[in-house]
Amino acid sequence: MVKVAPSILSADFCNLEADIRRVSSADWLHVDVMDGMFVPNITIGAPVVRSIRKHTDMFLDVHLMIDKPARYIDDFCKAGADLLSVHLEADHPTRIADALRAMEANGVKKAVALRPITSAKAILPYIEGLDMVLVMTVEPGFGGQKFMESQLDTIREVRAIIDKYNPGCELEVDGGVGPANAKAVIDAGATVLVAGSAVYGADDPAAAIEALRQARSVS
Repeated sequence: MVKVAPSILSADFCNLEADIRRVSSADWLHVDVMDGMFVPNITIGAPVVRSIRKHTDMFLDVHLMIDKPARYIDDFCKAGADLLSVHLEADHPTRIADALRAMEANGVKKAVALRPITSAKAILPYIEGLDMVLVMTVEPGFGGQKFMESQLDTIREVRAIIDKYNPGCELEVDGGVGPANAKAVIDAGATVLVAGSAVYGADDPAAAIEALRQARSVS
């Protein structure tokens, strides 16, 4: 069954502990880290991840939308991340490889992320050592954006690469995912759905999470 990872980008940061409890039935908790350089927005850093870790035992899926991420891998690992995603567009390939090695040394699961402008083939140098690939279906930087239907092709291409080289690798999709498109995203090959407003904007977040899990069976 597909995993659901609510994004705290859509949570109330004045009541973050309570809002994390509201989504405790989810499989993972998605934490968006933005630096104002790689993307035109600033969110949170390692100290907030450290605080979150103290208040939940949920799997922390930390998405680093930051420039030159290798500089901060140790900090986020020590803060309590269970998985880190780094963007292939954020640095030279040798430094992306350094970031992945640092995750390995810290015992944290390793992932790379793709902006919509990036080809699925960009994951090929890394795929055999990854635990997850994250495909963005919006331009990273802000929550609440509209899902880019054209990215379904990228999801399918990434799925084919994963199936060929590393079948155990998760395929996460992030950006505008909700009830209207979840089935198409899953059918294209996703195994993890990031959902922000679709969960936190629902009257019953737990029911919204379960509906996303069951989306494949919806006719």
